[in-house]
Amino acid sequence: MEQLRNNPEGKPVRENKMGTMPVKKLIVNMSLPMMASMLVQALYNIVDSIFVSQVSEAALTAVTLAFPLQNLIISVMAGTGVGVNAMLSRALGEKNFRDSDSAANMGLFVTIMSAIVIMLLGIFVSGPFIRSQTQDEEIVELGITYLRICMTLDLGVCFQVMFERLLQSTGLTFYSMISQMTGAVINIIFDPIMIFGLFGFPEMGVAGAAFATVLGQTIAACIGLFMNLKFNRELHFSLPGIFHPNGRTIKRIYFVAVPTILMMSIGSVMTYLMDLILIAFSTTATAVFGVYFKLQSFFFMPVFGLNNGLVPILAYNYGAAQKKRIDEALRFAVCLALCIMFCGTAVFELFPAKLLGLFNASDTMVQIGIPALRTIALHFPIAACSIVLGSVFQAFGQSIYSLIVSACRQLVVLIPAAYLLSLSGNENLVWWSFLIAEFMSLLLTLLFFRRIYRNVVVPMGKTEEA
Repeated sequence: MEQLRNNPEGKPVRENKMGTMPVKKLIVNMSLPMMASMLVQALYNIVDSIFVSQVSEAALTAVTLAFPLQNLIISVMAGTGVGVNAMLSRALGEKNFRDSDSAANMGLFVTIMSAIVIMLLGIFVSGPFIRSQTQDEEIVELGITYLRICMTLDLGVCFQVMFERLLQSTGLTFYSMISQMTGAVINIIFDPIMIFGLFGFPEMGVAGAAFATVLGQTIAACIGLFMNLKFNRELHFSLPGIFHPNGRTIKRIYFVAVPTILMMSIGSVMTYLMDLILIAFSTTATAVFGVYFKLQSFFFMPVFGLNNGLVPILAYNYGAAQKKRIDEALRFAVCLALCIMFCGTAVFELFPAKLLGLFNASDTMVQIGIPALRTIALHFPIAACSIVLGSVFQAFGQSIYSLIVSACRQLVVLIPAAYLLSLSGNENLVWWSFLIAEFMSLLLTLLFFRRIYRNVVVPMGKTEEA
C-alpha cells in the first residue's frame, strides 16, 4: 500500500511500496515475478540447446563456442540496466523525481548507442572469434552463422533488457515478468519450427535457432515498451529527453554500470578460456561444459531474479536510511537463495545421466558429463551467499567490489586452477576448479560486505534511534 507524503515543495507525493510494505512480503512481491520469468528463460536456454543437439553434436559445440560473445550483449545491457536501476531507485527513495526521469531517458539513449556497437562487433568479429577456438570447419561455419544473426539483430535484446529494468526499478516486476516470459515462450515455440522447418517454414538448423531467439527478444522489447508507457507512472519519457544527452546523468549511470559490465564480461572471458582448455581434451568435453551452463541456469536464474528484486529494495531503503528493512531483506534473501541452490545441488548429484540424456548425449558425452555435473554442483550453495550479499555492492553504488570479486573468482583463481589441473591429463580434475574459485569468492565477498555494512548501514541504525 502506498502512503502520501510531502516533497520539499510541500506537494503530496505517493510513498513507493519499497518503503512501506512488510519486507518479506515485499521481497516475494518484487522477486517472484522475476524468478518466474527467469525460470522460463532458463527453460528456454535448456530447450533451445536440446533442439540444437538434435541437429548434431557439432551444432551444440558451435553454440557453446559462440556463447561468450553472445553473452557480451547481455553483459553490456544488464550492466547498464543495473546502473540505471540503482540511480532510479535511489532517486525515488530520496523523492528526487527530476533525477529519476533523467535516468530513465538516458537509459534509453545509451541503449541505442550500445546496440550500434554490438551490431558492428557481430559483423566484423564473429568469424575471427570462432576461428580462434577451433579449426573444425563444420563447427566454424555453424558458429559464425549463429553469432552474426544474434548480434547484428541485437536491437530487440538491448531494449528488452532496458525496458525490464525500468519496470523493476519502480517495483512493477509483474509487468517485467510478462515481457520476459512472453519473449521466452515465443522463442521456445519458434525454435523447432525454424530449426526443423515445420508448418511451411524452411529448415534452417542453427540459423533457425538464432532467428527464433531474435524474434522472441524483439517481441519482448515491444511488450516492455508498452508496459512502461501504460503503467510506469513514476517515470516520464520524452523523445527530446532521450535524444538530448545529459552528461551528468550518463556519468552517474556508468559509475555503477561499468564495473558491473566488466564483471559480467569477465564471465564471457572465463567461458572463452575454459572452452580453450577443454577443447584440448575433445570437442565433446566442450559440449559438456555448454550443457552444464544451460542446466545450471535453471537454478542460478531464480537466484539472479531474487537478486534483481532485492537490489531496488536495498537501494530505495538506502536512500531512505532504513537500516532495519535492509537487515531483514538481506537475511530473508540469503535463506531463499540457499534453499534454491541446495535443491540444485541435489538434482545434479542424483540425476546427472538423465539430465545429459535430454541433450541426445553420446556414450562418451555421458561418461565425461556425469562426474562433471556432480563435481561442479558442489559450489551452488556457496554461490548463493555470494550472489545475495553482493547485491549490497550494486544497491549502494559500490559495484567496484563486485568487479573485484568476479575478476578474482573467474580469472585469478578459476582459469589458472583449471589450467593447472588440466596438466594432469585428467579432464575430471578440471571441474574441481569451480569449487576452489567459489570458496575464494565467498571470502572476498564477506570481507567487502563487512566493510560496507560497518561504514554505511550501521550509521543508519544510529540515525533511526535518534
